[in-house]
Amino acid sequence: MLKNYFKIAFRNLWKNKGYSALNIFGLAIGITCASLILLWVEDEMSFDTIVADQELVYSVPTNQVYEGQKRTFFQATPGPLAAALKTEIPEITKAARLRNRDFLFTVNSSSISSSGSYADQDIFDLFNLKFIEGNATDAFKMKESIVITKEVAQILFENPTNILGKVIRVNQQDNFKITGVVETLPVNTTYSFNWLVPFENFTYDKPWTQEYGSNFTETFVKLAQDADFNSVNEKVKHILPAKTGDKDTQAILHKAKNWHLRSDFKDGEVVGGRVEYVRLFSFIALIILVIACINFMNLATARSEKRANEVGVRKTLGSNKQQLIFQFITEALMIAIFAALLSVLVLILIIPAFNALIDKQLALDLTIPSHLLSLSAITLICGIFAGLYPAFYLSSFKPIDVLKGTRIQAKGAGFIRKALVITQFVISIVFIISTLLVYQQVQHVKNRDLGLNKDNLIEIPANGDLIKNRKAIAEGLKNTGMITGLGLSNSNILSAGNNGSGLRWQGGSNTEDVLVSYRYINDEYFKTTGIELIEGRGFSPVVAHDSLHVIITESFAQLMGTGSALGKTIDRYGDMYTVIGVTNDYLYGDMYGTSDPVMFYNYPPEAQYMYLKTNPKYATTEVLKSVESTLNEYNPGYPFEFRFVDDAFDARFKSEQLIGNLSRIFALLAVLISCLGLFGLSAYTAEQRRKEIGVRKVLGSSVAGIVGLLSRDFIVLVLVALLIAVPLAWYLMYSWLQGFAYRISINVWVFAVAGIAALGIALLTVSFQAIKAAIANPIKSLRTE
Repeated sequence: MLKNYFKIAFRNLWKNKGYSALNIFGLAIGITCASLILLWVEDEMSFDTIVADQELVYSVPTNQVYEGQKRTFFQATPGPLAAALKTEIPEITKAARLRNRDFLFTVNSSSISSSGSYADQDIFDLFNLKFIEGNATDAFKMKESIVITKEVAQILFENPTNILGKVIRVNQQDNFKITGVVETLPVNTTYSFNWLVPFENFTYDKPWTQEYGSNFTETFVKLAQDADFNSVNEKVKHILPAKTGDKDTQAILHKAKNWHLRSDFKDGEVVGGRVEYVRLFSFIALIILVIACINFMNLATARSEKRANEVGVRKTLGSNKQQLIFQFITEALMIAIFAALLSVLVLILIIPAFNALIDKQLALDLTIPSHLLSLSAITLICGIFAGLYPAFYLSSFKPIDVLKGTRIQAKGAGFIRKALVITQFVISIVFIISTLLVYQQVQHVKNRDLGLNKDNLIEIPANGDLIKNRKAIAEGLKNTGMITGLGLSNSNILSAGNNGSGLRWQGGSNTEDVLVSYRYINDEYFKTTGIELIEGRGFSPVVAHDSLHVIITESFAQLMGTGSALGKTIDRYGDMYTVIGVTNDYLYGDMYGTSDPVMFYNYPPEAQYMYLKTNPKYATTEVLKSVESTLNEYNPGYPFEFRFVDDAFDARFKSEQLIGNLSRIFALLAVLISCLGLFGLSAYTAEQRRKEIGVRKVLGSSVAGIVGLLSRDFIVLVLVALLIAVPLAWYLMYSWLQGFAYRISINVWVFAVAGIAALGIALLTVSFQAIKAAIANPIKSLRTE
């Protein structure tokens, strides 16, 4: 019996292969889109699964109050906190610190620069690291121990097995002995590293690391199996106030399963994160599937008169309504299956490009049960959902009316079809408007005045002897004419970096409550980065001349009261500094917000980054080759690593650009599917009115007049969709924009552009069927009259 249903279904699909192809194509678009989003969502949800006990492992950020505002910091816990948490809170069984660093590894003639962390021994259990060689118990018994990943071992050693006890030269000055090799961490890991060394290598000979007032590390803990989170979290909150007397700074617990998806904080509480994008794109995938199914319904009902005779004959021969419904749903399922097969082929072709777009490594592996199950579920749901309405509609025809040739028109069917088309275009217009506004917002922020010049600016990690040889390097580079400035800083120019509070200065009140960023720079830093000195003077090339002088940003100067800030003093923990210059404010940290005040010191030995201003007259490749040659001369053994600051700036908008890129894709797909639906309805209308068109042509109507007649109703549908879509899109995008402190205003022209685009697309789609009907031979349509 079932075999007969499929046989009949296949025959009907082949008989109407044109419309079947459109149905398959429309559903394939929806299934492909949904599959891509599901793969992306799966990837996002798979972060940090290396942590075996995600419900028990927590990071420990701190909430700190500045100027009445509670702010959350993830890499700002004091050194002694981890030990105190483990010792003083019985429910905490493990605690460890991490501090990231780049090392140059040398083994024989092989050298690589690798990112890793100083760490405490408990990190092995907290992150569930799998040892290939060695074990967690013995890994950190010596200060000069190092645990590397399998990937690093394969790079450094020709035979990466049995390497315990072998020595790695670090930064060309220290020897570390390999005491463990662990599996390489998955790409989907929030806290990633390629090697670990005992934390005491960082704290050695640094007394300040033992102070509770020095926030410089990340802390992680693991709770006992039966621990109550709320109770432990309250105890954690009281640790720092008890140690420091500062009630405005509290440590809190942040669950491992939330590290990637829920790490946006406001007023000290989690308010969201990337999980919002997961929800958004999941909803979008559902919407695309829905409009694909709507398209199927319209195309199916557009062929209603063609199928009416079949229904009449089959009912006359004894088929009941249930059998006909099952037959039509079988056809819908078969179309969905063909669409799924087509979507698999499309996915294989486009996933590499999609990966490049979203910077992921997604793969459609149908040997994974969850992937095959998801694809099957989508196919089944689409087939049934899309086929139900046409099945009930077509099976409701009365055989006596069909066989008499009475025009078939189920009650309310026309209204439903029009409502479906309106729904499709509402979604399409919302997508178009959203795409335009997302693009505007990203460009608005990227084009704002940064207060610095990021163009032609290269950032280089200050490894090895770069700082010691800075003068010779600067002279060598400038002599080529390719470099016009060399600046040094202890912090990345776009990041928050080193900061603190507790300062006191002339002309201010409650100054201890202000968070200030500290920058240790050289005398050329401002010239190199384009930060302008608006008052006073810059630093002397001779550090000693300005050892007790500072330069501050304009926002800092405003905190010092009326009058010029020049000559005023700032007390930083007992050391008195005199202001000699004021710069303009510049943007760093939160690209959408307002940056904290900055105090600059003339102390290049603390620099971690070198900035080079390149001469735009020279080709980039030529400049980089010259820089590499000079750095190799004065800093041999270190690989040439660099990045352009404008690229780093653009990377700050990765999430917004992802939304923009996907919005454009989804808008295109939604419009394409909606056009297929409109095509179906226009075909249905032309079919229903073919005799009327024939009469009009016989009576002298022109082709243009008939095209206008057939198109008018569809334009009305799009206008109705526009009236619904505009306020809906405005509300959705207005709500989205409220999440940005620096944002655009929504302009009316965006809605006008979207409306014109939708109307133009609709006209093009409808015109095809309208012109085809208008130029048809009226004799053929009137021969039965």
